[in-house]
Amino acid sequence: MLSINPFAELATLIPSSVIQLYVVLMVVFVVGGTLIDVIHKKSAKYFFENAKKAEKNRKRELGGGEKMSIAVQTVAADVLTSAEFCNPRRRASHLLTMYGFVIFVAATAILVFAYPGNAAAPAILPLLWHLGAAMVCVGGYWFWFFIRVDVAAEGNPWNRIVRADMFILSLLGTATFGLIWSALQANGAGAWTTVFLALFIIASTVLFGGVLWSKFAHMFFKPAAAYQKRIIKADGSMENMPELGDLTDPEVQKRYPDIPEYMGTNPPNMGLGIKREQPRHY
Repeated sequence: MLSINPFAELATLIPSSVIQLYVVLMVVFVVGGTLIDVIHKKSAKYFFENAKKAEKNRKRELGGGEKMSIAVQTVAADVLTSAEFCNPRRRASHLLTMYGFVIFVAATAILVFAYPGNAAAPAILPLLWHLGAAMVCVGGYWFWFFIRVDVAAEGNPWNRIVRADMFILSLLGTATFGLIWSALQANGAGAWTTVFLALFIIASTVLFGGVLWSKFAHMFFKPAAAYQKRIIKADGSMENMPELGDLTDPEVQKRYPDIPEYMGTNPPNMGLGIKREQPRHY
């Protein structure tokens, strides 16, 4: 099973061109959904406006070398190692899910476009596809059942689901149904293979097509927010920015209704002294 390309058998039922078109469509959904999300929530506008405010309050000019060093630190700490997570279990779960997702998506793209139909693919690619999906399942289910902060801390039932859960649940569905579909296909399970293929397609469509309504888009804005936070800290502009207060306070929220919600970076306050509660979801 682990060395079998799951898309090779699928190509006998669905033309390779249709499979490729579906993948391209999912990419379009992600790009389009992210752009609409940024425009609708005014995230980009908020980001650039406060970057300009920070420039006026900076104490010194950063050189190109310093900015490059900060960019490398941002990638290493906030992207590659997710150092913003103080809880080691949360961090391990996040990294498993993140790298599993990257491996899973990359292997899917290579298998679909580089080895369409029954073209023989190197055994390492199907192995990476299954490994990536398994990593998503381990990290995702670990987070869902053992780490979710709103269950015990806030007294909510374990089965409480809100819109913010759409990303992690559709991601888990995609990886889980994908693995089951591959296993059933390798064992010639017939009708059950078709059932889980359909579930796999539905889950992946919700995952990539639901960017506008899920937390998916935040992963693209997070590095920029983390980089800007490091910049304003390094040039001293953070020290001169006003303290807005705790944005979980209803009174503060009334005064600043247009400030968008960010994820990660613990917290990415953009130099405004914003104190946010620890993010709850991916």
